Amino acid sequence: MAELFLASASPRRRELLAQIAVPCVTQIASIDETPLPAEPAAVYVERLALEKARAGLRALGERADAVVLGADTAVVLDGRILGKPADFAESREMLLSLSGRSHQVMTAVALVGTGRESSRVVTSEVSFRTLGEAEIEAYWASGEPCDKAGSYGIQGLAAVFVNHMQGSYSAVVGLPLCETAEMLGQFGIACWQLPAQGGV
Repeated sequence: MAELFLASASPRRRELLAQIAVPCVTQIASIDETPLPAEPAAVYVERLALEKARAGLRALGERADAVVLGADTAVVLDGRILGKPADFAESREMLLSLSGRSHQVMTAVALVGTGRESSRVVTSEVSFRTLGEAEIEAYWASGEPCDKAGSYGIQGLAAVFVNHMQGSYSAVVGLPLCETAEMLGQFGIACWQLPAQGGV
């Protein structure tokens, strides 16, 4: 069986792969994540996922048995990509813009092996209730928004902001598990790699 490498430092993506019992080894390679001029969000996340996976494979020396998974997630409001906030002012601005509205979360997953690659983009729709200034300040003080696209994590404290979601919950967290499992199977990597049960 091919060995899976994860081109991401995200603990959430490791946890999601562990949830479906797929072992992986972290193999991070730095890339330029600057959007290209007028680049649509879906094209942007797919390009980054592929570039991360390709860079990871290059770092491994093009090992024949290696498959590298790259992923990227963007929070998109009115066609604008909301990145990670630089400070409280930027976090407040993002959360107020999301307050009482729906936005898209686009997550791309890419698999790259020697002479083969595949990628897919999954889009989910997330709606926020109206947020108050005090809770935006308290949320920032928790530290959770600092490293999150769009300044929130649906799997954490910000779950209380979400009043409706349509699409893949795991994709919003960082990796669309249904699509990822299907793609892994095409690369010869099985899900549910559970330890063998002991004998009688």
